[in-house]
Amino acid sequence: MTPLSCDVAIIGAGTAGMAAYRAARVHTDRVLLIEAAHYGTTCARVGCMPSKLLIAAAEAAAAVREAHRFGVQAGQPQVDGRAVMRRVREERDRFVGFVLDTVNGWPEATRLFGHARFTGPNSLDVNGQAVQARSIVIATGSRPRIPAGWRDRLGSRLLVNDDVFEWQDLPRSLAVYGAGVIGLELALALHRLGVRVRLFARGERVGPLTDPELQALSGQMFGAELPLTLNAGLPQPELDGDGVRIGGEHFDALLCAAGREPQLDGLGLEALGLGALTLDRHTGQWGSSPVFVAGDVTDDRPLLHEAADAGRIAGDNAARWPAVHRRPRRAPLAIVFSDPQIAIAGASHAELTAAGQAFDTGRVSFADQGRSRVMLVNRGGLHVYAERGTGRLLGAEMIGPAAEHLGHLLAWSVQRGDTVQQMLDSPFYHPVIEEGLRTALRQLQSDLHLPSPPIETCLDCDTSAEAGA
Repeated sequence: MTPLSCDVAIIGAGTAGMAAYRAARVHTDRVLLIEAAHYGTTCARVGCMPSKLLIAAAEAAAAVREAHRFGVQAGQPQVDGRAVMRRVREERDRFVGFVLDTVNGWPEATRLFGHARFTGPNSLDVNGQAVQARSIVIATGSRPRIPAGWRDRLGSRLLVNDDVFEWQDLPRSLAVYGAGVIGLELALALHRLGVRVRLFARGERVGPLTDPELQALSGQMFGAELPLTLNAGLPQPELDGDGVRIGGEHFDALLCAAGREPQLDGLGLEALGLGALTLDRHTGQWGSSPVFVAGDVTDDRPLLHEAADAGRIAGDNAARWPAVHRRPRRAPLAIVFSDPQIAIAGASHAELTAAGQAFDTGRVSFADQGRSRVMLVNRGGLHVYAERGTGRLLGAEMIGPAAEHLGHLLAWSVQRGDTVQQMLDSPFYHPVIEEGLRTALRQLQSDLHLPSPPIETCLDCDTSAEAGA
């Protein structure tokens, strides 16, 4: 079979691979996108979008259940599990369809279906088809991490998040192992849809927060609503009739949400002679080789927007190779669509502490925050971190209302290099949840002990607090 020749070969057609393809084609039409499983991206098929569809149904049920607190008598919600899952699947398929339309619209000569394996730094074997490339991008994504022996022991009663979105109906009961982002979101959503759920956390943390005070608050808040077992370690679940027994309790199935791991099996990386994967996240390059890596396969901030950015960087540099350019990366931003929501913007408390950074913390509780009380979402807290001496915002962690929106505002400020005073000089409407952020910023500015700006340049010098702000 005649070898195929291209300038850039990209292994994997997920979010990072598609971004790499677009970036490389700016420079050359000799690009080959290789996919072994299916087009459609993790986000559209089994990640961001179907999980948010399930969460939206759970939020609707919760709104009905809690309506009486506003004096609105709506009764108990009647959850039709088949209808819930039908909408999840149909809308999921719609999102996947958009991705398929995009990929199928690209020239057929630039797409190859099959499993790629390295035969050298510039060569691949794809189901017997030899491919020669000036440079290669690895964007093979990740897969669910499953403890050893669980699959053999539990068979079809062991589920991962991919399986959830193929359900025809909701189960009666489900154990969820892993209290990270995926486990927390799915466990809470299913609990609110009437499934008997217990969430097993390996340690004491529930969710990704690293600030000790907010970690403790997170555990308290979710533990008050959701059956939760902390410090479960690595349990040994067993088949129990037509279900699973774990922690002394019987469930229809066990959903394993113990994290994800890079998908590198069968790529023949030993043919590269590069040793362990060492990646420059500002170039995407593996060492000084013509091999670039992007997306979840790097195990570096496994989020869609990060995968897209990494793919663009890797694809651009693969097409330019050996003239590799370093590219800036955006300020970190991570959000959990639980209730209450969680956000980490900029550097986390743990990262600042590990780096030896001198910083002060501004705090606010949402318990008495005005707009939050109006909407009966007045729970949680926000911590903002600023550099001592300069007042520059470094990061923030939050559990509370509107975290998905406040997280964006905070990440933008971190990326711009805003100081606390500059943030306070920005407009805050009344009454809004953002006024809680202002409370935390005012406390932080006071604790930083920075010289006061001249009154004519300070737009927030009146420190009187509006009621409930």
